[in-house]
Amino acid sequence: MDSRVSELFGGCCRPTGAAFRGRGGAAPGGGGGTKAKKKSGRSRGGKANNPPYLPPEAEDGNIEYKLKLVNPSQYRFEHLVTQMKWRLQEGRGEAVYQIGVEDNGLLVGLSEEEMRASLKTLRRMAEKVGADITVLREREVDYDSDVPRKITEVLVRKVPDNQQFLDLRVAVLGNVDSGKSTLLGVLTQGELDNGRGRARLNLFRHLHEIQSGRTSSISFEILGFNSKGEVVNYSDSRTAEEICESSSKMITFIDLAGHHKYLKTTIFGLTSYCPDFAMLVVSANTGIAGTTREHLGLAMALKVPFFIVISKVDLCSKATVERTVKQLERILKQPGCNKLPLLVTSDDDAVTAAQQFAQSPNITPIFTLSSVSGENLDLVKVFLNILPPLTNSKEQEELMQQLTEFQVDEIYTVPEVGTVVGGTLSSGICREGENLVVGPTDDGKFLRLKVCSIQRNRSACRVLRAGQAATLALGSFDRSLLRKGMVMVSPEMNPTICSVFEAEIVLLFHATTFRKGFQVTVHVGNVRQTAVVEKIHGKDKLRTGEKAVVCFRFIKHPEYLKIGAKLLFREGVTKGIGHVTDLQAITTKENGLEESLGPGQLSF
Repeated sequence: MDSRVSELFGGCCRPTGAAFRGRGGAAPGGGGGTKAKKKSGRSRGGKANNPPYLPPEAEDGNIEYKLKLVNPSQYRFEHLVTQMKWRLQEGRGEAVYQIGVEDNGLLVGLSEEEMRASLKTLRRMAEKVGADITVLREREVDYDSDVPRKITEVLVRKVPDNQQFLDLRVAVLGNVDSGKSTLLGVLTQGELDNGRGRARLNLFRHLHEIQSGRTSSISFEILGFNSKGEVVNYSDSRTAEEICESSSKMITFIDLAGHHKYLKTTIFGLTSYCPDFAMLVVSANTGIAGTTREHLGLAMALKVPFFIVISKVDLCSKATVERTVKQLERILKQPGCNKLPLLVTSDDDAVTAAQQFAQSPNITPIFTLSSVSGENLDLVKVFLNILPPLTNSKEQEELMQQLTEFQVDEIYTVPEVGTVVGGTLSSGICREGENLVVGPTDDGKFLRLKVCSIQRNRSACRVLRAGQAATLALGSFDRSLLRKGMVMVSPEMNPTICSVFEAEIVLLFHATTFRKGFQVTVHVGNVRQTAVVEKIHGKDKLRTGEKAVVCFRFIKHPEYLKIGAKLLFREGVTKGIGHVTDLQAITTKENGLEESLGPGQLSF
């Protein structure tokens, strides 16, 4: 599939040598300043990985350069605290300080005494705002001075006042038997695997999964980090509630199926749960096989940033592992991918990879590890601890100010609780006791309901904010009226539903010609339904690689869609992607009241 997407992704950022100029304590960004370039040739000792400058400091973002922070005045100290609050807000609770670096990126470095005083001031600043600091790394700068001078990179973390913890969602992809569930079991349980799959048993949800050793459903696992960057997981007999209480940052892993017959479940997990990142697991002894290419193509088609983990290195010789790494690098560099692979072999690489990965869409970190021996597992933990969120606080605020919209992805019946739905809040804020409407039903209606209680990561929560995943208890609401793909929205939203819609698509692969009357399974967010091609605008048929605007009609019941939503469709080996461009809104009925939705209400 990846060889077919070159037309669509040909405009991606191409890898450049400048992307890794900051590898010696790097802050992501653009090219270096003029002053820095003049000194770039004066480094002593021939340290190729320790350039004397970084990219200039950006006004936005969560990275701050400070030459030194020695004995500031009270006025200066208050200004520095305000600046720290801004950087924490930009990073949604996380900021990185580079001490010993000028604003233009020049690595000046500080003496031991100056660095000690600067870190003491930084610690005072963090205490003032209620944050914690962790030294990520120190590096010597050995040019223009006979006295050893250092730069220090520090992570500052503070959970925002309106959140219990920072939250990132990571989808886990890869071929069957590549070690996805075992790796998650080792990370979240804190115990190494015995080589026969013991670590994955706690992740399985069904008996047939335990018997076959293959994941067929979507499961969620959590890995926490406290304010000092230490791992918080199920070791020491912790419960999920204790992990949530002890963590300031939470990684929620979405364990997806690797077998091809469960592909629709994997696609649903990628489209509906809105992961921030994806982790592609590749077995070192089998390399790129089975659905690995397909999962890689799905992540790229949905524009989910991904990193790669090569597992089972304990089963292979060093030469076999190197061959698998080279095979991956070759695929990532192809025109269809345009990625720049970064092999992570040290803590220093892991810190750099986390910062560059979030800033540069064309960088792909690669880890090699073993879930049995524990080799390089700590590098993945360092990477996940530092990995920043993709959205900044401003984008988050804009989403929270919109009307409430919750996607229904899972439906349960819990004894003594009643009907429970799981999913993601796309926009707005949802509170306990709030009245919403859910739909569309098979006949296009929206039904009133009340949110009785909310849980996030298995612990109670009173308020849910945009971008967060949770389960909502609906009390005695009839479960038979609900289905996956529905939305719960604010009654004031006046939601648009449709059976017929248009989308601009790219046909990634089709064996013959794609024409009117062809049926495909369409995935749009949490919506998954068979649709028939009603019309191809301007053409009679489509072949592999061609673009067109196509009119689709759902064959079963209407759905709630939004203009601009990403679309993915498949049928056997036929695959295509695109986005929704127009909706033919239909009449909705709520509580016997009929309203006609006009074309002016197609988007929100």
